[in-house]
Amino acid sequence: VSSILFLALYGAVLGSTHSLWQALSSAAKLPILFLTTLVVCSPTLYFFNVLFGSSQSLTQSYALILTAITVTSVLLLSFTPVVLFFLLTTSGYQFFKLLNVGVCAVCGWMGVLFLSQGMRIVSAAGKEGAARRRNIVRLWIVLYAFVGSQMAWTLRPFVGAPSMGFELFRQLGGNFYSNIFASIGEMLGFFVVR
Repeated sequence: VSSILFLALYGAVLGSTHSLWQALSSAAKLPILFLTTLVVCSPTLYFFNVLFGSSQSLTQSYALILTAITVTSVLLLSFTPVVLFFLLTTSGYQFFKLLNVGVCAVCGWMGVLFLSQGMRIVSAAGKEGAARRRNIVRLWIVLYAFVGSQMAWTLRPFVGAPSMGFELFRQLGGNFYSNIFASIGEMLGFFVVR
């Protein structure tokens, strides 16, 4: 419950750059992003761990992942004053978007480190296959990051473009990574993102 609330608060700040509707939309979409990514990726982690000798239940896997999401959401909440500061003192859409991608990446990284430590403790209980399960967690973190970033792209916009009206969702096209590189290019003055 706390992670949903914290993610919603951070999402509201993201959307407040555009309009009240965007703030409300982003407040709803950010928790959906994290929980949907959890639902999509968790079975993979659970079944690969079972394959390599884990006695951990699916409920225990979900509990560890939800704890990592809670760590991420608490850290995102702690960045809210910083993000608000830049919201009030800058007007660059691309900068604000990239700032928030960076904040989410740092907080997400800390959350998955917490997950990794928790899985290491659980894996230590069963010595057989523990090293393989640690590698599985590492690979799963990469999968989780790719699915999460593409899920964010699918649910966009979180930060509404100032030149566009309110949109609950944008048409699919492109991907998260090409948009980030294009945003960096525009911010550095190489070209304009549309």
